[in-house]
This record gives sequence, structure tokens and C-alpha cells, in this order.
Amino acid sequence: MRIRTDGDYAYRRDAIERAVDFYDCNKTKAVVSACDDVPTFVQAAREVLEREDLTLEQRREIAETLSTRAMTFDIEDEIVVTTE
Repeated sequence: MRIRTDGDYAYRRDAIERAVDFYDCNKTKAVVSACDDVPTFVQAAREVLEREDLTLEQRREIAETLSTRAMTFDIEDEIVVTTE
């Protein structure tokens, strides 16, 4: 598999390098590790945001903190996760 990092996709190189630094491994293992971890982190975030002992304001603050450029958590009557 190849990941384009030229032109409009140059930001991907930085993202991959951050993963390499975070996981302290090569690019392939870093990308695979990040891909493996994301679903687990999203599920954990959903579980936290669904806790009944948190106020609506606390849930919104947590959702804002956990949201990224590619994924946002919105608090309504239900937990909504949007990916791009």
C-alpha cells in the first residue's frame, strides 16, 4: 500500500512522522498501530461520554477535548461521532 504525501497531501507525512515518534517504531508499524488503536479509543471515548454521572457541560467539554481534525464528538440527546 502506498500513501500519497505529495502536493495537497503533504500534511500526511507530518502525521505519519508524529505516529513514528509516538510509537517509537518504523512508519509501517506506526501506521498499523494507529489504525489498530483508533477504534478502541473511539469506543472508550463513547463510553466516557455516556456516563450518567457527568453533567451535560462536562460531556460537552470532554467531547471538545477529544475531537480532532478528522473526527468530532458532538453531544446531543445521543452521542454522535463524525468522521471525514
